[in-house]
Amino acid sequence: MEERLQKLLSTAGVCSRRKAEEYIKTGRVTVNGMVAGLGERADPLRDKIQVDGKDLRKAKPAVWLMLYKPRGYVTTLSDEKGRRTVAQLVRNCGTRVWPVGRLDLDSEGLLLFTNDGEGTHRLLHPSHEIEKEYHVKVKGDLETALSILNGPMELDGEPLAPAKAHFLTGSLQEGTISVVIHQGKNRQVRRMCAQSGLSVLRLKRVREGSLQLGTLKAGKWRYLTENEISDLLGG
Repeated sequence: MEERLQKLLSTAGVCSRRKAEEYIKTGRVTVNGMVAGLGERADPLRDKIQVDGKDLRKAKPAVWLMLYKPRGYVTTLSDEKGRRTVAQLVRNCGTRVWPVGRLDLDSEGLLLFTNDGEGTHRLLHPSHEIEKEYHVKVKGDLETALSILNGPMELDGEPLAPAKAHFLTGSLQEGTISVVIHQGKNRQVRRMCAQSGLSVLRLKRVREGSLQLGTLKAGKWRYLTENEISDLLGG
């Protein structure tokens, strides 16, 4: 079946759709020996598609899994400082996968992995607003902070999409709250809590969309079901 070259390159894990456009514009992509044009379509089963003179590898079946990322691991495939990486925890999954989104070194919880370039782009695109829920153990004036977290907030001079925050357990001086956001700015929940006068003691992502971390143990992972993948990507 014919599809746009940008999508074929993304699905094969070569690069994002936007980057694929650059590859095509600069003449790095050929179809049947001819330099491809932007917007051109091809059938990977019929046509010979090459990037920088190398055959486009056939897209592998999409694999999606979720990991319970423990604290103390960096969300990267390798680390020049020699720190432990999340890639080490999923290396036995049978194929090369990469993390979708991030959790900082001191945070834990649900972290998605895939080998699906197109799905990654779709999930991370700003138009694909997916709820992310965090359980955050904090210290400070929780009553005041919750009213701030549920009101208009800004980061880096830009207004944030409205968040939803409520009290879960503990006391109003030190307890655990739920924070639900749609965006994914760098260390967003930690920075929101700091603006609200709270000190973060522990932060765990427990949900993305309808996908729940559930009873998965720290450091363990599991494959997503077809229904979970469909729900996650919006059908």
